[in-house]
Amino acid sequence: METDFYDAYKRHLEDAEYLYQDSRWANADQLYGYSAECGLKCLMQRFGMQLDARTGMPPNEGRGHIDEIWIKYETYRAGIGATGYTLPGENPFDNWNISQRYANKSNFSQAIVDLHRLGVETVKQLVNKAILEGRLAI
Repeated sequence: METDFYDAYKRHLEDAEYLYQDSRWANADQLYGYSAECGLKCLMQRFGMQLDARTGMPPNEGRGHIDEIWIKYETYRAGIGATGYTLPGENPFDNWNISQRYANKSNFSQAIVDLHRLGVETVKQLVNKAILEGRLAI
């Protein structure tokens, strides 16, 4: 199947919101992380990052999950001079990890999820800006 970071970003965000509204913190939290990750990878791709033709995956600068991609995105963006698409310096996903999908749901709280929800909102603003400016065609 073809990699589509934008579609993945949107569907993970939509599902995260449904789970958030139902106070299902653990899965909402994971999906907020996936959504933010895919949103940033989508922007990196639109800024010129090429996907491997065989695997459909990004090169090293685009690999990893949101706890790493937040910083990798900033490094990539700055390196190519994509101004106006800057993330805040502090990574709201520093305490998010892909392995938390195995954690007991009692480890998650609304406060933890709210931090990640705000983080994905920052990514959403950048994606929407790229759409409005014609850098991202949907």
